[in-house]
Amino acid sequence: MKQFAALVQSFSRSLDIIAGFCIVATMAVVVLNIVLRAFLGNPLLGTMDYVTLLMALTIGLSLAYCGFKNGHIAVDLIIEKFSAKTQAIIDTGTTLIAVIFWGASAWYMVGYARTMAHTNLVAPTIQIPLYPVIYLISFGLMLLCLVLVLKLSDTVRKVRK
Repeated sequence: MKQFAALVQSFSRSLDIIAGFCIVATMAVVVLNIVLRAFLGNPLLGTMDYVTLLMALTIGLSLAYCGFKNGHIAVDLIIEKFSAKTQAIIDTGTTLIAVIFWGASAWYMVGYARTMAHTNLVAPTIQIPLYPVIYLISFGLMLLCLVLVLKLSDTVRKVRK
């Protein structure tokens, strides 16, 4: 189990690094657009398409590592008042719901990407296919599900104590 957790952490960290590069690329595209507009009077064609795709990739690829590091927002104000076992039961329930939700989301995104590939849908201005981006986002969501499954196994262990 520890090897599987290390593998999931390694993959999620790698995707987070790629997401960081997407943020840098987004900033570069925006700055390049401003510079080209100011000095040459000709903006970068498709800036909105590039920024939209890069930000979608940033979010989709960074979710798993955020979940691994518990970087999400959690409101424990009321739950902290309960016993440790009750807290573990509540955590198990919410994590199970999260696994189901994100698993369904990843499954839907794979089908959506497949549809985009069959219909040859492309970005409006830059005319690049959208399905590879959607597949990458769905991969990030699947990895988030694996992170949540690891967390679910930890909370189930706490419930059994």
